[in-house]
Amino acid sequence: MDQTEYLIVGAGMSGLATANFLPAGSDYQVVEADAEPGGYCKTVRQDGFVWDYSGHFFHFRHPEIEAFLRARMPPGEVFEVHKRSSILLDGVHRVEFPFQKNIHQLPLADFLACLHDLHFRDQAAAQARSEGVAEDSFLAMLYGRFGRGIVERFLRPYNEKLYAVGLDQLDREAMGRFFPKADVDDIFRTFGRAAAGELDGDGGYNAHFSYPRGGAIEYVRALLNDLDPARIHLSERLLSVDLAARVAVTTRRQVRFDHLVSSAPLPTLLSICGQAFDRALYSWNKVLVYNLGFDRKGADRDHWVYIPDRDKVFYRIGFYDNIFATDRMSLYIEIGLRADAEVDVEATLPRVLDDLRRCGVVTDQQLSSWHSVVLDPAYVHVSQRGQQDVQRWRAHLADHGVHSIGRYGGWTYCSIEDNLLEALALTKALTGHGAQLERPAGRHG
Repeated sequence: MDQTEYLIVGAGMSGLATANFLPAGSDYQVVEADAEPGGYCKTVRQDGFVWDYSGHFFHFRHPEIEAFLRARMPPGEVFEVHKRSSILLDGVHRVEFPFQKNIHQLPLADFLACLHDLHFRDQAAAQARSEGVAEDSFLAMLYGRFGRGIVERFLRPYNEKLYAVGLDQLDREAMGRFFPKADVDDIFRTFGRAAAGELDGDGGYNAHFSYPRGGAIEYVRALLNDLDPARIHLSERLLSVDLAARVAVTTRRQVRFDHLVSSAPLPTLLSICGQAFDRALYSWNKVLVYNLGFDRKGADRDHWVYIPDRDKVFYRIGFYDNIFATDRMSLYIEIGLRADAEVDVEATLPRVLDDLRRCGVVTDQQLSSWHSVVLDPAYVHVSQRGQQDVQRWRAHLADHGVHSIGRYGGWTYCSIEDNLLEALALTKALTGHGAQLERPAGRHG
């Protein structure tokens, strides 16, 4: 039986960050079920195109985290991008993001209808309650804040396509700080700026982002830079955990641990640990991603576009070529699906291409290369009851030295930077030492 102080399950951003932030000389082992590190931050290079598993753009709010990663990357490899994004309605009308602040860009009749419903938003909230919509749901929050016009034109159809579930099933704070919380004064201030010819400048939490020339995998490589490759074990899946004995069984061995840090989805970890839990409290969607490369450039306008129209199969289109400034159109396409939905990649591709033509994204360009991946889970469905159960189980696991972290380990909606910060806080709590983020590259633990 092997033994280690810290057994880290998952070689994605959360797991690799945990290994990085442990004090130098710490006894750790990383096990990863996949044959490659990176988790959902893998990058595909194919026929001259650079694609991620999906659009993973980094929005840093903490300079020390960004500096830590940049110090472990070749200089000049990261693009600093001021986001350009828009919403495409009915395949014709463009509205800047966030929609609720830019309704003045709608056709006049739609603009007036949204203004009318914004004024009478209390009535929309009351009507929703009378229809049985729970007051603490995401849908009720939207009606009460923005009225029916704004909600039904964008916020509801788009997010229901993304999450593949009714918004009445999500908690009012399901998106946390990532949802633009514009109030009525914010909306009218934007009208004033628009009338004065000023740019609003508020593109949400991700108005600026960073993206490496080589794709998101470059951030993974930055985290690998300081780690001892002999301590990272790929193609090794965690099978079971004996909480009382603190023994993990993988596809290769048994490992006794003092602490196990897992970024696996929490329901998966609970099953591996032999815990009986209420599976009905844990739901999610999956996302089918197409990466599409074309022979020629398209419009040099957006970095990504939101598609709320229910007659279009995808909810978002991203443009790698407009970030990299390349001469061939390179897209990622995201389709939200129920967790139990069957996926037929070959059969869905023609529908995707047809809808891209209907949106005017593809005109006479020819598809020259493509790749697909299914992210499962992709977005978890955050509910109040579910979050209470999450906290209870995470505390129970922690009492036995098992720490569940990351977007899926915490069963939440968060950024990749949030994952790194969580890993940093956990290692401080476990070791009593704060990681020195400014330490030079080249440390091997």
